[in-house]
Amino acid sequence: MLEARATVLTKRSIKTSAKLAGIDIAIACMDLTTLEGKDSPGKVRSICARAISPAPGVRSVAAVCVYPTLVPECVRALVGSSVLVASVATAFPSGLSPLDVKLRETREAVAVGADEIDMVIDRGAFLAGRESDVFDEIVAVKEACGKATLKVILEVGELGSYVAIRRASDIAIEAGADFIKTSTGKIGISTTPGIALLMSEAIRDHYRATGRVVGLKLAGGIKTTKSALGYLSLVKETLGDAWLHPDRFRIGASSLLDDLLMQREKELTGSYSGPAYVAMA
Repeated sequence: MLEARATVLTKRSIKTSAKLAGIDIAIACMDLTTLEGKDSPGKVRSICARAISPAPGVRSVAAVCVYPTLVPECVRALVGSSVLVASVATAFPSGLSPLDVKLRETREAVAVGADEIDMVIDRGAFLAGRESDVFDEIVAVKEACGKATLKVILEVGELGSYVAIRRASDIAIEAGADFIKTSTGKIGISTTPGIALLMSEAIRDHYRATGRVVGLKLAGGIKTTKSALGYLSLVKETLGDAWLHPDRFRIGASSLLDDLLMQREKELTGSYSGPAYVAMA
């Protein structure tokens, strides 16, 4: 039933002005991401320039997400803009480091300018039934973040079932996560419509019970405008229009921006730009 409803929500046809509006929302809610071993200051500066001005007349993306060592480069490149600096932390992507190392990495990333921290949970501890350890670790990282926003990555592809994903979502939310996030983008199974719906329902249920807003970040495998708009439709129908804003919704991606810009040009002019006019990631 979950997958059937998710399929219906993400397959709705969105055309003309609604499609253009959806594309603009998707761009505004994007965490433009580079998390590769070959990342360099030059690459980060280039990505930051795209984040600030994706194309003429297009608003900035929400954030740029990088490894902790590249946070200072991001801060310098984004100065004076509205784009936030996000950093992965807590032994991304495995989460398999001692807690003191994870907390130090988090504090150092915030100290050099990170506005947001994307942490990974210890999936081994969760799957071994040590839920209190996972909860306590999130609480400790949240405290280490200070005023920075905390996004908690569940790595849903390693959790094994919808029941486990829902339980991990509830733990992260109860421990104080500002956002719950699907995936690191480093494994084969990341974001699917069913998973996105399940996590949206966890956020909705918590909001109805407590009034506290928690955001949703979808990451991994979202590469086309069609899929991005499908997820926007799912979030709108499950959580409402208030979640169609970067304060409450993010898409973590690298190549998606290229397709969004080409489809936007198509909606505005009736034809696609040639590849020379779109900066492919």
